[in-house]
Amino acid sequence: MRDLADKVRVAVVQATPVMFNKKQGVEKTVELIEKAAEKNPDLIVFPELFIPGYPLGMHLGFSIGKRDEAGREDYKRYYDNSILVPGQETDVIGEACRRCGAYVSVGVSERDPISGTLYNSNIVFRPDGTIDALHRKIKPTGSERTIWGDCHTKENYFPVTESPWGPMGVLICWESYMPLARVALYEKGVTIYIEPNTNDNPEWQDTIRHIAIEGRCFFINADMVFHRDDYPADLRERRFVDELPEMVCRGGSCIVDPKGHYVTEPVWGREEIIYADLDMQMVPASRMEFDPCGHYSRPDILEFKVNDK
Repeated sequence: MRDLADKVRVAVVQATPVMFNKKQGVEKTVELIEKAAEKNPDLIVFPELFIPGYPLGMHLGFSIGKRDEAGREDYKRYYDNSILVPGQETDVIGEACRRCGAYVSVGVSERDPISGTLYNSNIVFRPDGTIDALHRKIKPTGSERTIWGDCHTKENYFPVTESPWGPMGVLICWESYMPLARVALYEKGVTIYIEPNTNDNPEWQDTIRHIAIEGRCFFINADMVFHRDDYPADLRERRFVDELPEMVCRGGSCIVDPKGHYVTEPVWGREEIIYADLDMQMVPASRMEFDPCGHYSRPDILEFKVNDK
């Protein structure tokens, strides 16, 4: 491991997306970047699918063996509000990153410019506003698979961003339940594990603390908070939305250190930007007795391979 800069200031944005509206979603993203920048963070992290929101509870026309035309209209609306990467929306967000001089991680629904396939994706921007890394969720969870495709890319299924604080990598929500996906990041030496998600289950907090210990890294848990009334009122599948609880996702965003302790406690039920100054020297110190892909990994008897191309 190369030398790490001692400190990094992180801002975790727990916020409500503008559902099914990429224009207003980008505007809110820029506003939140600028608001977070008032406290001079080095890294700003947004949740999964912040643009144009996570349509939790909806069917979008799919059931086993059939499709519904009303749901297809809602799907097309979501498709129209998914973004190209790179594209006009990433140019606007990148300019905000450049003005603020911070690394920024944003979850988006990405639309392939040729096939039209949607991907549950995460973009990491550099402080100069350029895109450094694009990660597509390798296996959408459960019925997510009817909306977003499995990651397809020419190379680098697990990109990392080389930063002054070491390699930063991203897994999206339940990708972190895939042991070998985690190992793929560990093998790249991640010191900051970015985890955009829509998971407010209490057991998720056990998961993220375990991963921080296992990976000997800082774990950035970025979740959303949104309500039933945040969905558009004129959705064709509004009946499914009306069956949801008043608070659909209650957040729980937080930061965990390499020993599995909370740097910041989970925030529940409200929008908030969470700030923390992380002591990056904790990472190499914590690997004295355990390193999942170093002296503890026994490569003579255990072998791991990633088909990254």
